[in-house]
Amino acid sequence: MPEIRIVTDSGAHFSNPYFVSQNQITVIPNKIDIGGKIYREGIDINATDAMQLIARQSIAPTVTAPSVAEYVEMFTRVSHHCEAIVSIHTSREISLSWQNARAAAQQLSGHCEIAVVDSQSICAGQGMLVRVAVQACEQEGTVDDVVRKVRGAVERVYSMYYVENVDYLLQNKIMSASHTILGKLLGIKPFLTVEEGRLVAVEKVRTRTQAVERLCEFAVEFAEIEDAVILQHKTHTTDQARMLHDRLSQEFPDRAFPTTVYGTFLATLIGADATGIVILEEEMELEDDF
Repeated sequence: MPEIRIVTDSGAHFSNPYFVSQNQITVIPNKIDIGGKIYREGIDINATDAMQLIARQSIAPTVTAPSVAEYVEMFTRVSHHCEAIVSIHTSREISLSWQNARAAAQQLSGHCEIAVVDSQSICAGQGMLVRVAVQACEQEGTVDDVVRKVRGAVERVYSMYYVENVDYLLQNKIMSASHTILGKLLGIKPFLTVEEGRLVAVEKVRTRTQAVERLCEFAVEFAEIEDAVILQHKTHTTDQARMLHDRLSQEFPDRAFPTTVYGTFLATLIGADATGIVILEEEMELEDDF
C-alpha cells in the first residue's frame, strides 16, 4: 500500500487531544482575529483560552483560511514523507480552506498525488471524518479507496447545537435580524444544524431543560452510532452538558459520550455559550441478494 498522509485545517476538532500527534496528522491553522489581535488557531491560542476571549467580545471574531501559498508549502513539506496526501477541510460554504487547498494541489500536480475533500462540516464533524480517513489508510489500498470511504462518511455526519446568545448568529448572517429580534422578545433560543455544508437555524425552544430533551431526542433518532461527542463552551462540565449526558446514558447504556470544548472557529460563528452534539452514524451494511 502507498504511504498516505492526512492533512486538515484547524477547523477540525477532536475529543481526544492526542489523536493528531498519535496519527501523524498535519493540521494547518486558520488565523483568528479576536478583538484586533491575530492568533493562529491551535498554535497561538487553544480552544479554552479562545472561548474566554470570545465571550468578552461584542463583535464576532473573523477567520482567515490558510492561503494557497501556505497550502503549497505545507503539501510540499508533507510530500517528502509520503507518496500521497488526503486533505480534509471545513465546509466550502463556511471557509475558503477547501478552495485554497484545491488550488494548491493543482499547482503541485505531478509532484505528489493530493486528494482534497470537502467535509461539508466543521469542528467535531470534520474531526470524525479525519478519523475515518486514518482508519481507511490502515485498511484500504489506494488514495481513491480512502477518499471513497471519507466521502461516504460525509453523508453520515449529523450535528445539532443549542445557542444561548444569538448576537453572533445575526452578525454571521446565520439568522435574520427579524428572527433575532423576535427570538429575544419571546425569550426563545435557536437550534442550529449543518445542512449542505451551511449552519442553519432549524427550530427554537424556551428553556434549557427543553433544549436538553431536544438534543437527546436528536441522538435517539440514530439506531446505530459509530462516533459521538457532546460539545460545550467550558472546560468543566456545564449543567446542560451534565443533564444531556445523564439522559443519553439512560438511552444508550453501553455507549460513552465524551464531552469537550468546541473549537475556536465554530465559536466565532455561534458564540461562546452553546451546547451541541455531533454524531457519526454507523455505516449500513449492504444485504446480499442471495
